[in-house]
Amino acid sequence: MTTAQAEGAAGTLPHEPEKATLEGRNKVLAFWLFLGGESVLFGTLFATFLALRNQTNEGPSANELFHLPLVAAATFLLLVSSLTSVFAIQAMHRGKVAVLRNWLLVTVFLGLCFLVLEIYEFSVYVRHEEFGMTTSAFSSAFYTLVGFHGAHVAFGILWISVLIGQLARKGLTVVTAPKIYVSAMYWHFIDVVWVFIFTVVYLLGKVG
Repeated sequence: MTTAQAEGAAGTLPHEPEKATLEGRNKVLAFWLFLGGESVLFGTLFATFLALRNQTNEGPSANELFHLPLVAAATFLLLVSSLTSVFAIQAMHRGKVAVLRNWLLVTVFLGLCFLVLEIYEFSVYVRHEEFGMTTSAFSSAFYTLVGFHGAHVAFGILWISVLIGQLARKGLTVVTAPKIYVSAMYWHFIDVVWVFIFTVVYLLGKVG
């Protein structure tokens, strides 16, 4: 057992174990820089979508296509998952490993439910609305932006699932805590991006 593991087992971790070591603090700082790059990337996709959203090529428009109740349900699930990830970090700061694991599991479950709804939404568009990736410039921009976000959600689910496994094997230590913390930062980021997608793509599409 390493020193870090021994500290975790003894319950002597600091209140914010993700910042207890220089390596942990560097991971958090580096991840902020990474999120800055991701913000630029998503900003480019949003700008492209806004430029092409009216280029329907005689295909269905956003107002004709989108079903807000389904999207609202997916939005609710993702926002609640952001809250459960907050509860997970709070449990980590209290040293409650079992509670931390349970909240992470709930976060993963809610993320999976969001993905299922998004895949169902895409399937409805393709099968019943004849709205595919190459239908129009609007459809290409839509699937690129929303699908790229969905890929981020899938990656986040996989990442948190791996961390749950590490938590079971290694416990909560000053090594595993920064990984859990930055995964929560990532999850909040993709939740914030989805709020912009819901507003710019779906709400603006229905009223525009």
